[in-house]
This record gives sequence, structure tokens and C-alpha cells, in this order.
Amino acid sequence: MTGVARRQVTDRLRRGVRAARAWGRAARPGEPGPLPDFLVIGGQRCGTTSLYHHLAAHPRVRVASGKELQYFSVHHGRGERWYRGHFPRLAPGERTFEASPYYLFHPSVPSRVAATLPEARFVALLRDPVERAYSHYLHTRSYGAEPLSFADALDAEEERLARATRGGPDSPAAHRALRNHSYAARGRYAEQLELWFAQVPRERIHVARTEDLHADPAGTYGDILRFLGLPAFTPEAFTRHTRRVDHGPSQLTPELRDRLVEHFAPHNARLAALLDWPDPWPAR
Repeated sequence: MTGVARRQVTDRLRRGVRAARAWGRAARPGEPGPLPDFLVIGGQRCGTTSLYHHLAAHPRVRVASGKELQYFSVHHGRGERWYRGHFPRLAPGERTFEASPYYLFHPSVPSRVAATLPEARFVALLRDPVERAYSHYLHTRSYGAEPLSFADALDAEEERLARATRGGPDSPAAHRALRNHSYAARGRYAEQLELWFAQVPRERIHVARTEDLHADPAGTYGDILRFLGLPAFTPEAFTRHTRRVDHGPSQLTPELRDRLVEHFAPHNARLAALLDWPDPWPAR
């Protein structure tokens, strides 16, 4: 069995066990568990796994059964009791959360979240969209889900997504394409945040840069804790977490970089106006 195949099998088994346990809790009489106090909603390949671990280390925080429950996106049909089954019972003063980076991007999620979590808070991390796009491509390829070169995948993206979502964004085919092949689309952050702001008051959404989390993890983490109403805390180490390893020469050539910079320029300007960020990505 190849490394990719082992990884796919391991991930499927882990998700299956986690889902089965949630179904078991949901079947018991009474309330199966609380709803989360906050969500890390994205974006993908923007440092959400690192932030997840930093937040999970807080002494007042208890995590869900795992990262990326995907209830408000892929598994919404399983119902709220199934979702609650992933969360632990809390002592007074404790908080719980989950992190699913697909939430920021999937168009059905903001309204579902607003209806289910009317008092929750949300954290989004945004990364230079050029770097994010290539990291996303490498991540998809590492799972064996991308046969094309990076340049060809960018060329094919619009048609791939349009074909997969003809029947709406919630079919299995749509989820596969939206999660795997949205290299440029996910970097158009303003249009995603505008959908969220239409459903959730802005004061309940905190947006931070991935680059700031890396350059000043203590300061960025402290800002997030204050936004969430959690006491100040410093983890033993601010370790970066990623499951992707890049092998071989980069396919992000200067020509492709220039192409992506040009593509994202109007979207970055829209983001700058939306968030009052004079220059969203000052260090390129």
C-alpha cells in the first residue's frame, strides 16, 4: 500500500470512528452535548491547524472529538443531535469549539451557522492568496486527488467547479470539487466574508492574517483570546502544524506567480476596503 493510500485509509477510519461515537451519543436520552461557543471557520491552508492546537492548549477550553467536523457543510443532513454528540460536557467557565476551514468558503454555511449558533463567535485566518493557492494544490495532490500540473489545474478550475456545482453546492460531487480544486476561488476572500457579514454581525467575526500568526504568534493569539473572552494564556510553544510535505521543484513559477498576483489584485483591493486593511499582504 502506498503512503497516499495508507493516509486515505487512516483518515477514513478516524472519521468513521468519530462519527459512530457521535451517533451513539445522539441516540442516548437527554442532551447529547453542548453546542460550540466559537468556531475557527477558515481558510484552508491558512494555519488553522496550528491555531486549533494553540486554542486547544488553553486551560479553559475543551475541544470537540476532532478537527473538521464539517457539520455545517458536508454533514448538515445528520442533524444537530449528531453534531452535539461531538462535544464534551463542560464544567463552569469552560468553553468548547471546533475548526472546519471549509466553513469560510462554502456558500450554505453562514446561514446555517447563524440559525444554529446565534451567540457564537468566529475566527478566520487569511493568507496571501497566491501562497495559499499553491499550498492547496500540493495538499490536494498529496492525497492523490489532483492529476494535473499546477498550471493546468488553474486553467481547469472554473470549468471543474461549474460542472460539479450545476445541481447546487451540497452534492457529493460539489463538495469534492469545492474542497479539492478551488485553488484560486478560495483566495477571493472578500466575497466569502461578505456572505458571512450578511448573516452574522461583524463584531462576532475576528479576521487575522496567517503571516501575523507566524511572525508574532503570541500577539496574534492574545488578540484572538481577547476577542473570544478567554483569559490570557501562553502555550509552551507556538508550533506550526501541517501535514503537507513538498517534494521536487516548485511549480509556482515566476510566470504563474505574476498571473495569480494579477488575478487576485482586484479581490485584494475589495478585501482591503472591506476590512480597512491598507495593504492586505505587505510582504510578498
